[in-house]
This record gives sequence, C-alpha cells and structure tokens, in this order.
Amino acid sequence: MADGTPTLKDFALALYAREGVPPACLTLQESAGLDVNILLFAAWRGAALRLEIGAADIAAARALVAEWHGEVVRPLRAIRRRLKTGPHPAPDARTAKLRAEVQAIEIAAEIIELEELGTLANGPPAPPDANAAALAFAAMAQAVEAFAGRSLTSEEEATVRRIASAV
Repeated sequence: MADGTPTLKDFALALYAREGVPPACLTLQESAGLDVNILLFAAWRGAALRLEIGAADIAAARALVAEWHGEVVRPLRAIRRRLKTGPHPAPDARTAKLRAEVQAIEIAAEIIELEELGTLANGPPAPPDANAAALAFAAMAQAVEAFAGRSLTSEEEATVRRIASAV
C-alpha cells in the first residue's frame, strides 16, 4: 500500500511463511471449517491496518469470496488431496507431477482470493495504544467463531494465539 502498510497478499504470505503458522491454520481449517484466507485477512486488518473487526466485517469478507472459494479453491484442493492416494493410476510419478501442478493452480486461486479480500481495508481504527498481536488475536477469533458458529474451544484459542504471536 502507498503508506508502507503491507498489502493483504504480502502480509499473508509473510505470516504464512513463519514457523508453526501453516499447521496452525490448517488445524483451524479442519476444526472450524475455516477459510484460511479469511483468517489471514482478519489478522491483517488487526495487526497491519490496526482496525478493529466485527462479525459484520467477517460476513462481508465471506460474502465477497464465497463463490470463488466454493467453486474454484475448494474443488482444486479436493483434486490435489485426492491425487495423493488415488484414483488409479495415482499415486505414481506422473500423478505426483500433476498434483504439484494442481497445487500451483490452487495457490494462484488463493492469491486471487487474497487480492479480493484486500479491497476490504476500511473500518474503525483501533485505539492508538492497542497491541498488534492482541488486535490480530481478536480479529482471528471473530473469524473462527463465525465459521464454527460457536465460541472457540480452548485448543482453538491456543492455536489462534500461536498465530497472533507470529504477527
């Protein structure tokens, strides 16, 4: 962004590259049915933009990318996962190469989703003394709760705290 704040894409890629973040994100994806890109969007809004985030913000983000995520990202992920064990002739060297190509396309689709989510950069600013990790935690907790339709479990809370400590 022009003011030196990282774009969502840059923020998300940097955060996801930090040790322990990918497995933590995948744990939340499995336990809460979470779209990891929306989790990363929430962290960005809190930590990088210093904006508070609420249920309406998460709902707007979900609505913006729901069709893309459901019709493009998820099917690509399902194909990639399926190629790991079958159907015949998978897994073999040929299908491993195909799986890697599908993974690259899946990542490209997720980058497009991040770019779309990055357009949602407005909101009320956090108090000036607010801690970036605390803002990221609160925002990500909102995202997990929105997807799960319930409060965080203690394990999910610990996982979100692990990711927030990496911002």
